[in-house]
Amino acid sequence: MPHAVTVLPAPIFLPGGARVRCVPAHEDNLIWLLELGGGEAAVVDGPDAEATLSRCAQEGLRLTTVLNTHTHGDHVGLNRDLDRRGLLSGVRVIGPAGAAAAVPGLTDPVTEGDERVLGGGLRLKVWLTEGHMNGHITFVTDGAIFCGDTLFAGGCGYLFDGPAQKLHDALGRFAALPDDTLVFCAHEYTLDNLRFAAWVEPDNQDLRERLEETTRVRAEGRCTVPSTIGVERATNPFLRHHSPTLRARLAEELPDAPLHDALAVFTATRALKNTARHRAR
Repeated sequence: MPHAVTVLPAPIFLPGGARVRCVPAHEDNLIWLLELGGGEAAVVDGPDAEATLSRCAQEGLRLTTVLNTHTHGDHVGLNRDLDRRGLLSGVRVIGPAGAAAAVPGLTDPVTEGDERVLGGGLRLKVWLTEGHMNGHITFVTDGAIFCGDTLFAGGCGYLFDGPAQKLHDALGRFAALPDDTLVFCAHEYTLDNLRFAAWVEPDNQDLRERLEETTRVRAEGRCTVPSTIGVERATNPFLRHHSPTLRARLAEELPDAPLHDALAVFTATRALKNTARHRAR
């Protein structure tokens, strides 16, 4: 099956100087390749190494660093593939200390509050952003977050390990970042996420406009990521517990769900998304 993204986006320059390229892999994974200067490159997650190595060869880059947000197979499969090819030795692997045993080749186990400096002086802070999976981390730099499966464009990750409080807290922390912060998530799930969002909050004009634009972009095979924190705050239902329309939809669809506070609304929103009822409408 072809990848959801068939038209590669232009590179994005971060305030810290790194250039970020999108590398599509499998059906909907989005690998982020960071050019660090001096021909060095770092990569964030990935299901295998084929697409990354091919892109590095095209751009004349040497893969020197792997950044892992969590340990699902479509994120550390890159490490395993590099190891099978005999290419993992000597690569710096920065990943979650809370799941260290499951990160192949881990050299730098990191957790909340740690910092690492990559080639070219790119400084990354580490936030512990669990809920989707135990040990999940996010790499935060000036003007951008690389958040794996915690926050998606228009959505958020499943609560595989939970509890809901952890993921809710992580999303709230993201929401407090400046509006122009770029959100580099790990999958092209945006259109389905926004269809759900529009179903649960149909009177949100910003959301309607975003859905229309996303529909056009995806029809052309283009990528919708990165988004920004400002856009997510305005349109992502998992950041909009205060919306009366959202609360009314939840009460209608899940009449037994408690909705007494922000965490309860978030939990009910995640539960309703899991039913996939929006896809039948």
